[in-house]
Amino acid sequence: MSRVSALQRKMHPSDGVGMNPHQAHPATPVAMFMSLWRNRSLIWQMTRREILGRYRGSVMGLAWSFFNPVLMLFIYTFVFSVVFKARWGVGGEESKADFAIILFVGMIVHGLFAECINRAPGLILSNVNYVKKVVFPLEILPWVAMGSALFNSLVSTLVLLLAQLIINQFLPWTCLFFPLVLLPIVFAGMGFAWFLAALGVYLRDIGQITGIFTTVLMFLSPVFYPMSALPKAYQGWLQVNPLTLIIEESRKVLVFGSLPDWIPLSISLLASLAIAAAGFWWFQKTRKGFADVI
Repeated sequence: MSRVSALQRKMHPSDGVGMNPHQAHPATPVAMFMSLWRNRSLIWQMTRREILGRYRGSVMGLAWSFFNPVLMLFIYTFVFSVVFKARWGVGGEESKADFAIILFVGMIVHGLFAECINRAPGLILSNVNYVKKVVFPLEILPWVAMGSALFNSLVSTLVLLLAQLIINQFLPWTCLFFPLVLLPIVFAGMGFAWFLAALGVYLRDIGQITGIFTTVLMFLSPVFYPMSALPKAYQGWLQVNPLTLIIEESRKVLVFGSLPDWIPLSISLLASLAIAAAGFWWFQKTRKGFADVI
């Protein structure tokens, strides 16, 4: 029996009783990591169930998680390289497939952040039974959403590496650093997810705003164009975007075979940890009012 089922059996919703929803919860950075470690198996089980449930009932099942990014890679190649005849300007003989691969890296990074942010406002609202009557660590719900987003990013990255291997017969060894490059986005995404998950309980319109925000963010990030394509006056503004550094460093390690710039990445990681701690604090301090609002 899974830990999720065990918790539900321990305090079934029909019992009409449960933990005090108004009690205080630890909100320190240490508590944030302790919660992750203590509930790691539950997070894994819920993430796995969510991923499998997304494709349950379809003929191809989990295979869709592979074919979706393959299809998107072909679409990007056609639209930007054939229709718009765009080039990245990396020098040498740049093929249409090379442009699509470089562009796809930006889409993977943005997609990871956007999926987590877009789902955050509805996390508590879609799990009301956990709020009132079940002994359940609500703070792990954003981790489950992040785990699902990371799975999709992993599959897309495998498609990217496979395409690069087929087209260029080469894979840079620096691709091993990609998980480290993504760490700032993971923790920053978690911080925003905790904040938005709590805010979404009190302000239902926040779910509409996040969709617009992530769409605008995609075009204000170097996803479809290189930084060098912008005038100097605007490049500084683009650097303020937290996705810019991660996209640029991801292209270094996945496509160009260069080592990441560790100093800016370290600074970005520290900033993202601060965002995660602030978001966790906000979530823990406001969760005692969830039961009164829902």
